Amino acid sequence: MKRLMLTNEAVARGAYEAGVKVVSSYPGTPSTEITEFISKYNEIYSEWAPNEKVACEVAVGASLAGVRSMCCMKHVGVNVAADPLFTAAYTGVGRGMVLVVADDPAMHSSQNEQDSRFYARSAHVPMLEPADSQEAKDFVKRAYEISEEYDTPVMLRLTTRIAHSQSFVELLDRQEVEKKEFSKDIAKYVMMPQFARKRHVYVEQRENKLASDCNVSDLNRVEMRSTKLGIVCAGAVYQYVKEATDASIFKLGMVYPIPMDAIREFASKVDKLMVVEELEPFFENQLKAHGIACSGKELLGKQGEYSSAYLRNKLYGTEMVKATTEVPMRPPVMCAGCPHRGVFYILKKLGMVVSGDIGCYTLGAQAPLSAVDMCVCMGASIGMAHGFDKAESMHARKMVAVIGDSTFIHSGITNVINAVYNQGTSTTIILDNSITGMTGHQQNPATGKTLKGDPTAKLDLEALLKAVGVPSVVVVDAYDLKEVERVVKEETAKEVVSVIIARRPCILLTKKYPPAFSIDSDKCKKCKACLKIGCPAIENIGGSIRINKELCVACGVCKQLCKFDAIEEGKTNA
Repeated sequence: MKRLMLTNEAVARGAYEAGVKVVSSYPGTPSTEITEFISKYNEIYSEWAPNEKVACEVAVGASLAGVRSMCCMKHVGVNVAADPLFTAAYTGVGRGMVLVVADDPAMHSSQNEQDSRFYARSAHVPMLEPADSQEAKDFVKRAYEISEEYDTPVMLRLTTRIAHSQSFVELLDRQEVEKKEFSKDIAKYVMMPQFARKRHVYVEQRENKLASDCNVSDLNRVEMRSTKLGIVCAGAVYQYVKEATDASIFKLGMVYPIPMDAIREFASKVDKLMVVEELEPFFENQLKAHGIACSGKELLGKQGEYSSAYLRNKLYGTEMVKATTEVPMRPPVMCAGCPHRGVFYILKKLGMVVSGDIGCYTLGAQAPLSAVDMCVCMGASIGMAHGFDKAESMHARKMVAVIGDSTFIHSGITNVINAVYNQGTSTTIILDNSITGMTGHQQNPATGKTLKGDPTAKLDLEALLKAVGVPSVVVVDAYDLKEVERVVKEETAKEVVSVIIARRPCILLTKKYPPAFSIDSDKCKKCKACLKIGCPAIENIGGSIRINKELCVACGVCKQLCKFDAIEEGKTNA
C-alpha cells in the first residue's frame, strides 16, 4: 500500500518498520514532527528529552542495551549532542543507532545556517541523505543495517525542503529485531584514554572500509543523460538538478564518506563535472583534494537555498520569472494575546538592555517593541547577562536575561548556577507559558505531561531555583503590566542574582476566549499608545484605531495602556 507522506512522517515510518524500540528527541524545526509521528506507534518508546545531549545519550544507552534506537534534532541541536556523538563513534553500538538531523538552508527558523555534513566527517560516522519521502523511509532502514554492520552510529540528514515535502511512500510491515544482550567489554565501552586510543585506531579503520565499500553501494546512483555536463548532488538539490538540467547526474545517497572511485569514473564519462550543493563546498573540496577536476561554488554561492529556477539562471542564463502580483510582506509576529508581549513592553519602557534567547519571545526584537538586544543560542541569555554583569559595562543601565521555560530547562539552569556560584547580580526573567511554544506546543518537564500526554512529575521551577541558591525568586502574572513593572524595578535594583517568573499559559493552548475588546470611538483620542505593544489585533486604518474582533482574545493588556478608558469589552468574539 502506498500513501502520501510528509518526509518527517516517512522517517518515523522507517523507524517503525526497522523495529526501533527507543526514540529520544528535543523539538526543533524542521525536525519536530518526526518524533511526534513516532509517538503514535505504541511499539516504540518515545520521549521528549530536556535537550539534545540528553536525547543522544539516551539513544546511546538504549543501543548498548541491545535495541535499535534513534534521536532526532535540528542542526543546531547537534552542537549540543556532539559530546556523546563523537565518543559513541569510538564505543560503537549494540543494536543500531541513528541520529536524524534536519538542516535549515536559508534559515527559515534558525539562528545560523550550519552544515551538519561536517559533523559526520569530524565524528567519523557515516551520513545518509534522502531526496524524497520514500527514500527517507528506505534510508532509515538502511542506516540501521549500516550501523550494525560497521558498529557505528549513523547520521541521517534532512533539509527543510525535504523534511516538509510530501511524496508517495510504500508501507511495509514492522520487522521485529531480536534484542542483543549486553556483553561486558570495558575496553570497548569505557572511554578512558588507555582504551580510547585503541578505539580511535578502530574508528579510522572502519572509516577507510566505509570509504571503500561506498563505491559499490546502491545508495548512490548514476543517471546518464547529456555527457556535456555531469553533476554531483544529493538531497533536495537532486530534485532541482533533475528538473532544471539535462546533465548526467551522480546522485549521492551516502554523503559521508563519498565514493571517490565511483565519482572519478563518472567524471571520465562527461566533458565537464560540476558539484551542486547548498551551503558549504563539502563535496567539492573533497573531490578537488582527490584530484578530481570540478567546479561549483564560484558560480552558485554558499548561502541560502537553491531552486530549479535559480539553477537554470546560473547554468544557462535563463531569466528568473518574477511574480506578476506583488505579495505583501508578512513578517512573523507574536500572536494576539501572547503573554510575552506585555513583559517586553515594560522592558522597553524601562530602558533595559535585554539578552534574549531562542523561542517565540525572540520576536520581541521586532518593531514596535524592539526590546531584545542580543540573541545567540539556546540558554545563552543568562550567561551573557552574567558576562555583562561582570564586565560592569552597563554602569547606570541595567540588563536582564529573558528565557522561556523549555529553553531554561534545556540549557539555562547551569547558567543560573554559574551566576549564583560566581556571585553575580544579574536578573533573569523566565517567560513561563507552560509549553514549548515555538515548535508547536510540545510537552517539557515543567508541563507535567509526557510526549504521549500521560501525566508525570512536574518540575517546580520555583523550588529548583531556590535549590540552586537563587536568593530572590518572584512570580508575576505576565498580563499585569503594573506588577511586572514594579517587580522588574525592584529585582534589578538588588545586588544579588534574581529570577522573575512571568507566568501565563500560551494563549493558543485553550483557544477559549472571552468576548473581544473594542474601542469606543467617542473616547479614543488617537494617542496610539495601544499600538506600542504591536498586537496584530489592534489596527490603524487611516488614522482610526480599531480592534479586529476576529483576532482579539481579550487578554486586556491594551486596556491597561489606554489613559482615556476607550478600550472596553465588546459584545462578541465571533
